[in-house]
Amino acid sequence: MKRAMLPCVMACMTFFASCWMDEDFFPRKANPFLDQTDLFVGGEGGYHTYRIPALIVTPKGTVLAFCEARKNSASDTGDIDTVVRRSTDGGRTWRSMQIVWDDGPNTAGNPCPVVDRDTGTIWLPLTHNLGADTEKEIVARQSKGTRTVWMTKSTDDGATWATPWEITATAKRPNWTWYATGPGVGIQLKNGRLVIPCDNKDADSKEEQSHILYSDDHGATWQLGGVVSPNVNECQVVELPDGTLMLNMRSYMGKNRRAVAFSRDGGLTWTPPQTDPNLIEPVCQASLIAYTGQVGNRANQFVLLFSNPASTKRENMTVRVSFDEGKTWPVAKSLYGGPSAYSCLAVLPDGTIGCLYERGEKRFSERITFARFNWEWLMQ
Repeated sequence: MKRAMLPCVMACMTFFASCWMDEDFFPRKANPFLDQTDLFVGGEGGYHTYRIPALIVTPKGTVLAFCEARKNSASDTGDIDTVVRRSTDGGRTWRSMQIVWDDGPNTAGNPCPVVDRDTGTIWLPLTHNLGADTEKEIVARQSKGTRTVWMTKSTDDGATWATPWEITATAKRPNWTWYATGPGVGIQLKNGRLVIPCDNKDADSKEEQSHILYSDDHGATWQLGGVVSPNVNECQVVELPDGTLMLNMRSYMGKNRRAVAFSRDGGLTWTPPQTDPNLIEPVCQASLIAYTGQVGNRANQFVLLFSNPASTKRENMTVRVSFDEGKTWPVAKSLYGGPSAYSCLAVLPDGTIGCLYERGEKRFSERITFARFNWEWLMQ
């Protein structure tokens, strides 16, 4: 009897041993990792400085890293082109830099891409001004030209880009002087609407303001949404589970904290801005994205991911996580403690997280680095 049972016992032991090695049966916890790669380095590629990062993932899984390539200096004014690098393996390796828009000596920048999940088209709003015109002159209306709004698109996963066309007539009010798309990324709402976060300066009120552009026809036309004022500008937007939009904004309220506003009509109107006491900032751009999926052992979890220099100075690039729609931010991990400024987050095709951000040893504008990390590293 005992001898007859022995083969059965051995078979059971072999089965459970194989199950133990099978990650589908008993999923193994991944090891925490953080990989960082410099994608754009000042002085390389024919440009003095690279700034203003934007990061997005296409429906086919291609990762696109955009930025401004500043030809002769680190200045916001002058010969500035928009460039991109592509990765087809989830951010592990990157192809050579491509120029999206070069308008000679003029300024063409502020990339803020959005992907239409229904068509696969990547829309890329940009802003433009004469290279000889400074922001101060444009705001004072003493410049030769003004700030204009443009659009380009790619239908082949970012391999090629259409010649940019101007949309200023429907995107900018006559009394607005300065204007910026993003910087960062736009989003597509559950109902299909494409939303681009933007900012402007009003010549009449002299106020810094945030606003949105939106399209309800898959990018064929773009319209102005609601405006948030006063004392806010560069912003990012997310859609909460109930359809409410949250706008997270750079703040000039004198409290070194981010500002937030909400919309319950798809961005047509917004609540007055209020400071978020949990999000310290040095008055700088930041990134905010929403994610629904696997987080640790929790499936179908909705979280917000936020990145910025978590300081009153442009230093200490930090990623935060909120599990309660931005009410609290219990998780915070530093990517880099040194000089750092603008950033852009994305969830990569394999579920890990990417952050494209400005950093350096002496100045935050020395390079743009791509950080790739998993939830295990972030939640340690």
